[in-house]
Amino acid sequence: MGEEHLSDIDVQELRKIEDADFEEEWVSRRSRPWLLPLLLGTALGIAIALGGMRLLANRSAGQQNPVATKPAANLAPSMTVTVAPVEITRIARTLTTTGTVTARDLIPVLPQTNGLQIKQVLVKEGDSVKQGQVLAILDDSVLQDQIRQARADVESKQADVGSQQADLASKQAAVATSQANVASRQAVVQQRLADVAQTKARLDEARKNLQSYQQLANAGAISKQELLTRTTTVATATEAVRLAEANVRSAEQDVLSAQAAVKSAQANVNIASANINSAQAAVKSSNAKVQQVRTQQGQTVVRAPVSGLIAEKLVRVGDVTGVPPQTQVGTVVGGTQKLFSIISDGSLELQALVPETQLSQVKISAPAQITSDLDNRVRLQGRVREIQPVINQQRREATVKIDLPQTNLLKPGMFARAVITINTTVGMAAPEKAVLPQPDGTTSVFILSGEDTVRAVKVERGESLIGGRVEIKKGVKVGDRVIVDGAGYIKDGDKVRVVNRQ
Repeated sequence: MGEEHLSDIDVQELRKIEDADFEEEWVSRRSRPWLLPLLLGTALGIAIALGGMRLLANRSAGQQNPVATKPAANLAPSMTVTVAPVEITRIARTLTTTGTVTARDLIPVLPQTNGLQIKQVLVKEGDSVKQGQVLAILDDSVLQDQIRQARADVESKQADVGSQQADLASKQAAVATSQANVASRQAVVQQRLADVAQTKARLDEARKNLQSYQQLANAGAISKQELLTRTTTVATATEAVRLAEANVRSAEQDVLSAQAAVKSAQANVNIASANINSAQAAVKSSNAKVQQVRTQQGQTVVRAPVSGLIAEKLVRVGDVTGVPPQTQVGTVVGGTQKLFSIISDGSLELQALVPETQLSQVKISAPAQITSDLDNRVRLQGRVREIQPVINQQRREATVKIDLPQTNLLKPGMFARAVITINTTVGMAAPEKAVLPQPDGTTSVFILSGEDTVRAVKVERGESLIGGRVEIKKGVKVGDRVIVDGAGYIKDGDKVRVVNRQ
């Protein structure tokens, strides 16, 4: 035992021993006068040592455990304190786990046109972007050449359309001419038919006259010469009818030829019309090519598909879209090189690992407090969004996804800790300042007895609560008044002055 723990009895015994030694030395001194100064010095040193031990003993008594059982003297209050009642409160039971911060929704940004060189990159990783914001610009010089060529092709096709339209007009004029010729030939046919009718009428008249003259000749009234003349007239008329009918047939043949010419001219018109349609289709195709290249030219501006944070920048000025560098073979999505990745709306989640044995305690929408061992500023309130159904067979752990509020303190890939609330119960709570840790590992509080006396009691501490409070599992009861401010400067049985009651 050290000198600071000597009791008053031990000190008195020590003094008796010292006095006996002193008397013995005094007798010896009378026989040896030179020892007197030495004995006086020794006595003075012992007296100083005793006084020091007494002082240490008193100081040690003043610093004893506040749960000491020896009551203090009935003195006037010497400490001003505040008190608070032990209250009933709802206490959250929690499960502590760790995990990795990841993007909740990582959107790839792909080029709309491949084979073009990156001309400008306007953002960097970590930048916040809005939907439609320009991220990069591609070199469109090749497309501009294609647009010029397409426009020249359009002009050529339009000239061809004009030529075909002129040819159509010529063919249509030919149709009109042929149709007019048909009409003219049909008129000739009509005229020839009239001639046929006229010659037939003459033939009929000649035949009738021939019959009459034949009767007269038989009667001897006319000469044979006159009968012959009438016979010749009939033959002439018959030939005239034959010629007239031949002329009709010839005229009708001319009409057929003219009609065939009309059909041929109409066919030429149809061909010319088809050529015009083909030329116009070629013009439309060339215009479509111009629009397509213009659209591709518009696609040389790479824009953000959603608002959020740039998580990855995978391109540099000079890279060619669709041709990823060897170091970025893994950035190809659907056969196209990924240029950027955006964390949609900047939303993050913590993928926490929970042992299989504790997974049943975690519920969807359960609140979780997120902290970081590396940054004490991180103190966020999250919520369980999803529990993945597959459990890792090696570690026997499941991944629990916890939604995080927007913050610039956490980034994908960082390590974080989550305290998930698994249920809530009713318990007792007191201000954390009132609960004092003791050297033996226990905790205690001072309870106000009466109006001005404190009593130390041991308690069992539970969960830390919001608002600077702590759960007390046992040792006190609801309504007990515990010392808050000043609790670390008093001891059991002290008189105190309460300045307010919380």
